[in-house]
Amino acid sequence: MAVGFAQWGNDLYTGRRSYDIVGRRRVWYVVAAVLVLSSVVLLFAPGLNPGIEFRGGSEFVVSGISNKDQQLAVTTVQAVDTKEVPRVSSVGSSALRVQTRTLSNTQVEQVKGSLAKAYGVPETQVTSTFIGPTWGGDVSRKAATSLVVFLVLVAAVMTLYFRNWRMAVSALVALFHDVTLTAGVYAAVGWEVTPATVVGFLTILGYSIYDTVVVFDKVRENTDGVLDQSRYTYAEKANLAVNQTLVRSINTSVVALLPVASILFIGAFVLGAGTLRDIALALFVGMLVGTFSSIFLATPLEVTLREREPALRAHRDRVLAARTGSGSPAAAGEAPLVGAATRTVGPLHPGSHQGVAAQPRRRRR
Repeated sequence: MAVGFAQWGNDLYTGRRSYDIVGRRRVWYVVAAVLVLSSVVLLFAPGLNPGIEFRGGSEFVVSGISNKDQQLAVTTVQAVDTKEVPRVSSVGSSALRVQTRTLSNTQVEQVKGSLAKAYGVPETQVTSTFIGPTWGGDVSRKAATSLVVFLVLVAAVMTLYFRNWRMAVSALVALFHDVTLTAGVYAAVGWEVTPATVVGFLTILGYSIYDTVVVFDKVRENTDGVLDQSRYTYAEKANLAVNQTLVRSINTSVVALLPVASILFIGAFVLGAGTLRDIALALFVGMLVGTFSSIFLATPLEVTLREREPALRAHRDRVLAARTGSGSPAAAGEAPLVGAATRTVGPLHPGSHQGVAAQPRRRRR
């Protein structure tokens, strides 16, 4: 199996095997648009579920219990405040967390005593915490500021590094796609958005941009001097770059997702640790959709933007026209087109052998 995967990766890099990812970019645009629109709908209905750190309120933790009946906690709290609808969740194997709106000091003491009596534990094993909404608002503002600063720096650095603002725009669109989908999954699952979730969101931004930059770096290498040749279009050379980095993207994603999936499973189903669960879900979904966007969205979008340039559009038309029969046959020693013996036979068909000669050559320095 390892040999087969390694051979597959080698075939992708040398051009023996190829997938027309860029050529089918309209399909990926539609898929991405549907996913983003679905996530936006979920953000409105049912919407995100902000944690107590953002909405404020009182929190009680009952530890050392043997009966983890959550409805018992709901009934106990409503006996003190009939209008309250508490949020109850498990914490580990022997504790419950009960969150309510802001209660008075008298009500807090009543709830603590009632919970201790209901679960048969000493009142010292029931802790209470008050969290004001001001702290949550401060966290939200700082997170938004961090996001804006990050996006501005990413756009500036990528534009300077690649000397191409189109790559920066494509990367930012991919980031928007990743964050929106991750937020949509949170809204669909209904898990609380906590500060740990915000940390996870900011972390996936870095992962997503890293994966995109690696692919773009290969695109830049392959398309260097694209106008100086007449065998392949810009889109075809960019597609080769995506294929050449495909195995690397898969390997990186698998290596990153396995431990995150373990943390998510342990945090959610074994330990019941809210912090582990919250950050792991954001990381898992963000890394998964980040891999998709770096391969199927960022590069195809960059090609769409670049092909709006008159020079590249004219070059593409000349190359395609040559394949319909109006161009001259391939010169002696020139690598054949994918699926064609000469330049006068049909378009490229990804999946056919291109040969080593079809690979981009490095310029001597």
